[in-house]
Amino acid sequence: MTRFSLTAEARAEGVAAKGWLRAHKWWLLRRASQVTALAVFMAGPLAGIWIARGNFASSEILGVLPLADPFIFLQSALAGHPPIAIAMLGAGLITLFYVLVGGRAYCGWICPVNVVTDTAHWLREKLGITRDRKLDRRTRYWVLGGALLASLVSGSIAWEFVNPVSILQRAFIFGIGAGWSVIVAVFLLDLLVTRRGWCGHLCPVGAFYGVIGRASVTRVAAIRRQDCTSCSACFNVCTEPHVIVPALKGEGSPLILSGDCVNCGSCIDACPVDVFAMTTRLGGPSRPRAPGADVGISALSGSSLRRSRGRP
Repeated sequence: MTRFSLTAEARAEGVAAKGWLRAHKWWLLRRASQVTALAVFMAGPLAGIWIARGNFASSEILGVLPLADPFIFLQSALAGHPPIAIAMLGAGLITLFYVLVGGRAYCGWICPVNVVTDTAHWLREKLGITRDRKLDRRTRYWVLGGALLASLVSGSIAWEFVNPVSILQRAFIFGIGAGWSVIVAVFLLDLLVTRRGWCGHLCPVGAFYGVIGRASVTRVAAIRRQDCTSCSACFNVCTEPHVIVPALKGEGSPLILSGDCVNCGSCIDACPVDVFAMTTRLGGPSRPRAPGADVGISALSGSSLRRSRGRP
């Protein structure tokens, strides 16, 4: 039996209209960014090329530039550790960077666990797994609050004990056997339990950067929303499809303003009529509401599903 994949069908529409390379431009850039980020940290311990010393939580680039995860820094402060000036500088630089490029750009462009969850999602659709235990997206904020509270109570950076990003990095370098169990658990969660469960519903790091992302300058925008054909390709490829509706079908700004957006560019790749573009808040264009803008996300997805299966 042929397995039906909404994501594959959505990308196929973009490929048919623009060619394979243009329909995968942002996907290729993201994967290159993720591989490069991981390689920079692994080059030192594995090959003796010390571009970066440290890890995703705290590092020094070329022996000069300090970088620190602001979420880790906040936990450290709550744990009662005396603030260190260089750590404060590093956390400030990272915060400023993600205010510019989009908070959850970290999730889509840097975090190596994103590759794990994307692979689970791809395999889920290939195998035709439809089981999906619904989780409230606000759960990640409860986990975020729990991690901060645990640091306050325990006097330690609590999240680092179970952080899949740190565990994955150590596993690649040192081959930590038990550490892989956390990565496998994340993979199986997204594969067998709930669609986009980890990144979309549980990860406190994504929740934290989502808060920063509410003020970010760089934005995806539906700058040509009047040309939308309601094919639903953008909704089907988006990891957080709820963020698209106000920009594409609303009466206000065409900018996607939700902090949940990962600025991944998947909607740009998939759209066969180039409705979306990467832009900024600064002088961002404003376009009139598209005809038929009252069509909801569920109706759009349903019409796309019927067309992709050859039904009217």
